[in-house]
Amino acid sequence: MAKHLVLVAGNIGAGKTTLTERIGSRLGWWTGYESVADNPYLPDFYSDMRAWSFHLQVYFLGHRADQYLEASRDARSAILDRSIYEDAHIFARALHHMGNLGERDYLAYRRLFEVVVNGLPRPDLLIYLKAPVNVLMSRIRRRARNMETGISADYLSLLDSFYDEWLSAFDLCPVLTIRTDDLDYVNQPEHLDLVTQRIQDKLAGKEVMDLTHRF
Repeated sequence: MAKHLVLVAGNIGAGKTTLTERIGSRLGWWTGYESVADNPYLPDFYSDMRAWSFHLQVYFLGHRADQYLEASRDARSAILDRSIYEDAHIFARALHHMGNLGERDYLAYRRLFEVVVNGLPRPDLLIYLKAPVNVLMSRIRRRARNMETGISADYLSLLDSFYDEWLSAFDLCPVLTIRTDDLDYVNQPEHLDLVTQRIQDKLAGKEVMDLTHRF
């Protein structure tokens, strides 16, 4: 079978980690996850975003680049929980927009980002998970992570608008959009079956419709 690099993108609470886990387990793929529990900058960042935004973004850039390279060395196909592209086009942009990442640091970060991503393998598929902001807020409250207590609906809406702009111009690989508010990969095997089949068909070059209807 051909080796593939698949990226899972989407707003906070969209279901990226769960899908990555399930697809990796189902298909025997190498899986890579976002650095949260072991991230040395997150506590400082959440206590003072303006002081630590640049440091956090550079850390994430290095972490994700390492993931891409490790995935490329593994013989298996790989699926990654969040893409390196979102760091620049969504989250660094949002920090800059909100005044937490100054112009000088933002431009320096973007230059470094471009150098790094130009040396990475191109993905074969981007899976974009999408859900309404009220659903995202409900999921964030339910998982009750201390570091996420300050996330607001306005912030999620801002990120949502940046995702729409980014994806409208994204051309590195095919995109499969999946609406997740009524999907249950854990308790509904038929939902995971459907998503898995769409992913495999998309990687095979078949014409595949996005999963944007309610289940």
